[in-house]
Amino acid sequence: MVPFALAGIAAFAVAGVILLLADAPDDWLWTCLAGLLLGIPGLITMLRHDAHRRRRRALTHPEFRVNSQG
Repeated sequence: MVPFALAGIAAFAVAGVILLLADAPDDWLWTCLAGLLLGIPGLITMLRHDAHRRRRRALTHPEFRVNSQG
């Protein structure tokens, strides 16, 4: 799910820049900003959840290895 969150955040950022350059209505710019800012805590939550899931799995399945890169 992390790649989807990153793609969504990037899409809102790109759309915001395009709308800013095109002098779009302010409501659209605020929507892009909200999507960008709300995507960041969602991404952090997913990353923490994945890390905890890997740790729990390593405890219950000794053959499972947790790599330290992420």
